[in-house]
Amino acid sequence: MESRTEPAEAEPEPAAAIRRPSPHATAARPPLVRELLLVVGLFLVYKVGRQVADGHTAEAFRNANRVWDWERTLHLPGEGSVQGALLHSDTLVHLANTYYATVHFPATVAFLVWMYLRRPVHYVWARRVLAVVTAAALALHLTFPLAPPRLLAAAGLVDTGQVYGPTVYGAHPATDEMANQFAAMPSLHFGWALIVAIGLIAATRSRLRWLWLLHPLLTLLVIVGTANHYWLDAIVATALLGIALAVIRLPRGAGATEAHGPAAADEASDEADGGAGNSGGAGGAGEKESVPELVGARR
Repeated sequence: MESRTEPAEAEPEPAAAIRRPSPHATAARPPLVRELLLVVGLFLVYKVGRQVADGHTAEAFRNANRVWDWERTLHLPGEGSVQGALLHSDTLVHLANTYYATVHFPATVAFLVWMYLRRPVHYVWARRVLAVVTAAALALHLTFPLAPPRLLAAAGLVDTGQVYGPTVYGAHPATDEMANQFAAMPSLHFGWALIVAIGLIAATRSRLRWLWLLHPLLTLLVIVGTANHYWLDAIVATALLGIALAVIRLPRGAGATEAHGPAAADEASDEADGGAGNSGGAGGAGEKESVPELVGARR
C-alpha cells in the first residue's frame, strides 16, 4: 500500500494586497467653488488691467514704429506675406476673423475644465502657469502699450476684422470701451494657445498628442494674417511661457500615473509588487524543491 501527502494549496492574496492605489491617481481635486472664483477673478483682473492700460495712444504708436523697425532689423518675415495669402479668399479671411474672435476664450476654458475633471494634478500646474503668464503679460501691457499692425500706417496692412468681419474691436480705438486695442505685446491669443497645447501634451500619452501643436500654429497664422499682432508679440509670449515653465515644474510622478489613469496606477503597483513577489516566489520555489514528497512504506 502506498500513501502520499500533497502540499496544501496556498491561499490567494487579497486584491488589496496586490493592487495599491497610486497617490496621484487618488489626488483630491481642488474645491470647485474656489477654483471657479480663482479663474473668474484671473480673467476679470486681466480685463480690468487692460482697460487701465488704455489711453496711451501716442506712446502706443511710437512703440509700434519701434517694433516694426526691430522686426526689419531682425529680418523677420513681413506680416503682409501671411495676410496676402488670406486675402486670396473672402471665405478664408472670414474664417480667420471668426477663429480670432471665438476660439481664444472658449478653448482655454474647455482646457481648464477638462484638466480639472480628468487630470487634477496637471490642472493645478496648468492653472498656475496660465496665471503667471497672464500677470506678466498684463505688466507689459501697462509698461509697453503697443498699437497692432492693422493700425500702423507703415505696415500697409488691412484691418480684416473691420473690412470682412466679424471683429471684437471698435472702429475707433480711442473710443473703444469694450477692449484695449493698444495691448498687442505679448499676444495672449498665442500664449494661451501654446499653454493649452503643452498642457495636453504633458497630460496625455497618445502618439497623436503632438498634433495639439497645430492649435498654436494656426493661432499664430491667424493673429498675424488678420494684422492683430506682430511676430514679436508671439515671440515675447513664448519667452514668458518658457520662464513660467522653468519656474513652475510639474509634480514628480504626475505624468506617468495620472495621465494613464487608474489602470496605469495598478500597473505601476504590480511592477512594484512584482519585485517583492519575485523574491518571495524564488524562496517559495526553493522551499518546494527542497521538501521531498512524503511516500509511505510499501507493505
